[in-house]
Amino acid sequence: MSINAFSEHFADLQDPRQTAKVAYSLFDILFLTVCAVIGGAEGWQDIEDFGEAHLPWFQKRGVFPAGLPVDDTIARVISRLDPEQFQCSFINWMRAVNSLSQGAVIAIDGKVLRRSYNREDRAVTLHMVSAFGSANSMVLGQVKTDAKSNEITAIPALLALLDIRGCLVSIDAMGCQTAIATHIVEKGGITCLPSKVIRRACPRRCARH
Repeated sequence: MSINAFSEHFADLQDPRQTAKVAYSLFDILFLTVCAVIGGAEGWQDIEDFGEAHLPWFQKRGVFPAGLPVDDTIARVISRLDPEQFQCSFINWMRAVNSLSQGAVIAIDGKVLRRSYNREDRAVTLHMVSAFGSANSMVLGQVKTDAKSNEITAIPALLALLDIRGCLVSIDAMGCQTAIATHIVEKGGITCLPSKVIRRACPRRCARH
């Protein structure tokens, strides 16, 4: 993982803490959290444990020179970040480190976020629509669906974040909408939607599909 690329794209992320009370750099906590989650961490304690296990590696790169924060500190900092700012920084970072290959397949699908249901207040589960790059085996972007909406409204918002030129975009039956097919074609992508949907979306280009 390139620290320079990470730093470049997360540098504008606003630190919500009071400057006088900052003991650990926002960059250090962000870098640890992203590395830990990529490495399989599923909770704050897992993130701290990951940092402890790889502390020499981090310190060799100038991260956490005075040691690690505890899991509660990591949780407080990350939970106060602006989600939209973080998503924008993360997607830009993915674009920088991801090599787009001609004809690559991008699979778009919606899933309920694991363990997102709170039994105590009976809050609804979180439903995310993700774009998975098959050639790179990584999620290129995610968008949360609105509480009273579904994938149909979230898919265009996700597509707007991605560079899909020359890519084959695969969507399940939920995404078989003329407006979605039009959006994909206008951005230079190729759809895997049924031919009748594509013909309605782009009648002048249907011969190409």
